[in-house]
This record gives sequence, C-alpha cells and structure tokens, in this order.
Amino acid sequence: MSKGRTTLEVGSDGVAVITIINPPVNSLSIDVLYSLKENYEQALNRNDVKAIVVTGAKGKFSGGFDISAFGDVQGGKREQPKVGYISIEVITDTLEGAKKPSVAAIDGLALGGGLEVAMACHARISTKGAQLGLPELQLGVIPGFGGTQRLPRLVGLTKALEMMLLSKPIKAEEANALGLVDALVPQNELVSTARRWALDIYECRQPWVRSLYRTDKLEPLGEAREILKFARAQAKKQAANLNHPLVCIDAIEEGIVNGPRTGLWKEANAFQELLFSDTCKSLVHVFFSQRATSKVPGATDLGLVPRKVQKVAIIGGGLMGSGIATALILSNYPVILKEVNEKFLQAGIERIKANLKSRVKKGKMTEEKFEKTLSLLTGVLDYEKFKEVDLVIEAVIENVSLKQQIFSELEKYCGPHCVLATNTSTIDLNLIGDKTKSKDRIIGAHFFSPAHIMPLLEIVRTDKTSPQTIVDLLEVGKNIKKTAIVVGNCTGFAVNRMFFPYSQSALLLVDRGMDVYRIDRACTKFGMPMGPFRLADLVGFGVAVATGMQYLEHFPERTYKSMLVPLMLEDKRTGEASKIGFYKYDNKRKASPDAEITKYIQKSREIAGFTPDPALLKLGDKDIVEMVFFPVVNEACRVLAEGIAVKSSDLDIASIFGMGFPPYRGGVMFWADSFGTKYIHSKLEQWTKQYGDFFKPCAYLAERAARGISLSAPINEAKARL
Repeated sequence: MSKGRTTLEVGSDGVAVITIINPPVNSLSIDVLYSLKENYEQALNRNDVKAIVVTGAKGKFSGGFDISAFGDVQGGKREQPKVGYISIEVITDTLEGAKKPSVAAIDGLALGGGLEVAMACHARISTKGAQLGLPELQLGVIPGFGGTQRLPRLVGLTKALEMMLLSKPIKAEEANALGLVDALVPQNELVSTARRWALDIYECRQPWVRSLYRTDKLEPLGEAREILKFARAQAKKQAANLNHPLVCIDAIEEGIVNGPRTGLWKEANAFQELLFSDTCKSLVHVFFSQRATSKVPGATDLGLVPRKVQKVAIIGGGLMGSGIATALILSNYPVILKEVNEKFLQAGIERIKANLKSRVKKGKMTEEKFEKTLSLLTGVLDYEKFKEVDLVIEAVIENVSLKQQIFSELEKYCGPHCVLATNTSTIDLNLIGDKTKSKDRIIGAHFFSPAHIMPLLEIVRTDKTSPQTIVDLLEVGKNIKKTAIVVGNCTGFAVNRMFFPYSQSALLLVDRGMDVYRIDRACTKFGMPMGPFRLADLVGFGVAVATGMQYLEHFPERTYKSMLVPLMLEDKRTGEASKIGFYKYDNKRKASPDAEITKYIQKSREIAGFTPDPALLKLGDKDIVEMVFFPVVNEACRVLAEGIAVKSSDLDIASIFGMGFPPYRGGVMFWADSFGTKYIHSKLEQWTKQYGDFFKPCAYLAERAARGISLSAPINEAKARL
C-alpha cells in the first residue's frame, strides 16, 4: 500500500482544507496526485464548500515529485507514468480550472512539483523563511507540472529563467517581493489566513487569478525573444554538453509565442522524453548515491548515537588547516587553531579572515555575521586548551615523523573521548598512529582544497578505528554540509588513489608523442573542470612529485615514471604559484599555452627512448578521454576489490565531489558501465601490448568482463552470479 495520500477536512466556514501527506517531504507520487484530484472533485461537488486551501503536513508544503519513481521507471521496474499529461489533467484542469477558488498555504518548502501545485492555486500564503523553487534541471529534466509556463507569468521572464536554469530556490521574503507569494504570516496563523483569503476571493474582495493566463509580468514579444536568446547562449557556454537547459528554454518560449496551453503540451512531451535520457539517468543515480554514502556497514547500522562535538582543535594553519577551520566556524563550531610560532599563527588567522571576507564581498555574509563567526576562533601556541576539545584535526605537512610526534602528544593532552583525526591525503594511518596507544579513536578526515568550498570529506577508517569514532565524524561532516564517504586505509585512500593514473596516463601519452594542450582540451570538453596538466599546475609540481613517489613506492608495477615534471622542476617551473608550469600565468591567474615546454618534452622523450607514435596523433577526443580515464576505472576496480570502498556508487560520488568528474555522466563507475566491462577490458589489453603494463587490466575487471557483469553490481551479487 502506498504511503502517499491527501486528506480533506471541511470547516464550518465553508473552506475545505486538503493536506498532502507523504513523509518525509510530502513528495508528489502518482498516488498523491490522484488523491489530490479525488479530494478536489469531492470539495467541488459539495454544496457546503465555498473555497479550498491546499497545504502540507508537518510543516512542509511539498518537496516536489517523488524521485524514486524516476529510478523505477528508468529501470523498467514500473510502468511508465505519463507525468506531464497527468499534470495537465490534475493541476491545470482540476485545480486551476476549478469553479471554486483555492489558496496554497506554504510552510517549510515548496520545491519542484510542490511549487507548481501552489502556482496553480489562485493565491499563495507563506510562512517566513520557507523555500520556493524549481530545481528539476539538477535531475536532467525540466519542470513537468506547468512550471515553465506559470513561473514566468508570476515573476517575469528573467527571474524565472534564473530560478529554473540555475535550480536556484528563493526564500519566501523574496518570493513575496516578486509577487510569487501574496502574503507572509507567522506559522500559527498560516492556515487560518489562507482560509480567510480563499473566502475573500469567493466573495470578490480579493482577485481570482489564474496564473497560466496572466500576462502583466511578461515582457513584450521582441524583448522576450532577446532575453531567451541570451539565456540560450549562456546555457551553451556554461554547459556545452547538456541539452535539457535548452529544452527548458524552448518550452518557455512556446508558451510565450503560441499561448500557455500549447506551452503545457510542449513541456509535458519534453519532460517525458528527458526522463529517459542518459543525463537524467546519470543525475538520478547521483542523487540516490549521494544519500547512500551515509549508510556505512559496521558503523551506522549498529544503533550508535553520535556524541556531541562542542569544540574542535586544528593543528596547522596552512592552506588546508585554515580552510578546515573556516568550514567549522561557518557552521558555528568553536575552533582552537594551534601553530608552532606567533608568525605562523597570525598567517593562519589571516587566511581564515580572507576566506570569510570573500564571502562578505560576494554578499553571502554580513559584516556583523563576519565578526560573530570570527569570534569562534582562538589561536594558541601550546596544547593547554586541548583538554576542552572533542575532536582534533591535524593538518600539518606530509611528514610521517612529525605527524607521529603530534599524535603521541595529543594522547597526553586530550580527553579519552576525543576523536584524533588527520587530514593526510596519502600517508597510511597505521604509520601516523604507530606511536599511540588509543588506536580506536584515530581516523582520517581528508578534506579537499579549498576545504571550506570543496563539498567532499573522505573519512578513512583503519582496522582499529571504532564504529563510534566513525559515527561521530560523519555527524560533524553532515553539520558542516559536506558529503562524506567512509573508506578503508591504504596509500592515497579512495579518491587520490583512484585518480593517480589520471595524470600518469596523460604523461605517458605525451612521452609517446601527443600534445599536452590537446589532452587538456579533450578532458575539459568531456566535462572535467580542468585537464591533467592544468591540474598539475594548480596543485604544484612539488606536491605532484611527492605523491608520485608514494605511488612508485607502493605500486611500482603500474606507476608510469615520466621525467617531464622533474626536468621542469630543475628550471624552477613549479606550476601556477610560480606563474609558470605547463602553462604561463598572468597576474589574474589566466593560463595560456607556453611554446617553451617543447624542449622539456623532447628531453623527456629522449630519456625514455621514445619516438612519437603516429597512431596516437590520429586519435579523436573520445579516444583520448578513454586512454586517460580507463586506467582510472581500472584502479577504482582495485579499490573496490580490496574493500577500500564499500560500493561503486561511493566512488561515483568521490569522483564528482573530489575530482570534478561531470555529474551528468553519473560518476566514474556509472560512466564506465555505459561502455561495458568487455569493451574497457579489451581496450586496456590492447594498450598493454602497445605501451606496457601501466594499462594492464586488474583481476576484478578481467573477471567481470569474462562474465559480462557490470562494475556497479555489488560484490556479493557478482559472486552469486559467478
């Protein structure tokens, strides 16, 4: 039996209140929509009902259409619902076309289909702070319940385009100023005000407005076409590989040019088509995978309650330490920042101030909030105050003996309950905690740079880390708005280890005759924020060589050793920080190609003993992307086979949030499955024969290719199939 429904209650004032009930966010499943239609028709047929109020149970209007239905439909588990057509029948004809007026009483959130239902009512009353928006484009579809037609008529074309194309919700206060909401009231007066408003429409004291036919907010046709033309150009520029933003603009234009009813049919057909697009399938996969990261076998399934972390200490105020401290104070955690001397401490505090100031500059923070946030930070030069903290995050340079020394000191000064975390990106945690006794509370909290902006937190557990420690850190991750994945302990953990072949395959291709900039262009065209060489410049060659040495030490048989970076380092080319690396940089950090690197490439090829391979020079962008990314997929398979990651969807999230892999491709493993294991295996075999063991497919991939099993099939399911 479906849990989604609506209820109907008729008051002595003649107002019927229809309440949407489908926890946790009152999503609009097919059942809810038909129940809404049924209760509406009942209210319309009853002589004692003059007007209708639509609201949501437990402080939430509606979070939109039920996304789980997307996955079921795409996977063929459920018959295809004609969502767009149901919406015309239920929302346009039944709700908006009703002979009795209706008012939406909005609390908490009205997103996606929720806002579309509200816009079909004849007025909207909201509580302050409620969120309203149409974020459907984040899932690879467009609004399918009339949003492309009604929103421009209620707030004007420019604002409607911004809200839809950027999936940007607005607060009720702004919605009220724009005219999307008619009045703001306290929560305890919401339904009573909406009832009165509905009766006022019935008695002609308030206008009876059908949003679909309003034209007063729409720009004249010529001007509207110019705005749409500009929006199209921007969409192509911002997301060259995506089609659905353009489809959304087309649906909006159809309604403006040929009338709203025609626009609704265009929207319904487009929604239906997009539901089965690769982009929608990928983005729906990401949506569910992101939510699944919080389920960690052996930790979150034991009924443990996270302990309250009241105060956090950070050791090291460098780039990472200051970024982590910023993320924590922004979420109201008091932070103690420790440094070795006054000079370094001041530099760390200044970095944190600069991070906050940039938020003030962008209008994301007031001066008053800036002062309040900064007051949560205390700088220290010793461990005296560490007895007050519940979590320590060490963020010093990647030096094993220094980290070991810090951890044995921490044991002396911190309480026995305190979580001891390290932000190392590559060093084995067992090494770091080697000199400590309480190994059960040692854990990796690997942030990505810049830590206050990048959305991923890689939580690294050792064999000794207690489930309670994991649960505590997961809770902190959630509070500072990070997506956390829990992984096992090894060199590079999951994210950096999976991606170390990204730059190495690119270096191999260059040594074999390919152009540096050609590789970067192919990767950015594919959707990466930057190619491997631009990334190496950003990270800095010093870091690249140091981490490269870690992989060479631990995985010598599959590490490609190019001399290109060391040769450039000899000439003080260290990357973006020195304004010269693979690219040249101006004062605004703008990168441009540098012809000078040819001589380093020549020398690197000579040392390797290679002459350019003519076959490589003929490769298209698709082939380059495969040669760069299939080794990443191969390493990701090893990470799964060794149990470093629990499930392939965690690696998809890690690749998107940690390395900028395009979300509309579903993450690195989901994307790989679109080729099939046989294809990837055969390509890696072919390149192994041509270019050596760097490309050699691992046993996990070979086994799955031989049996025709996808990479995303759970390990136990694959074993059962075997």
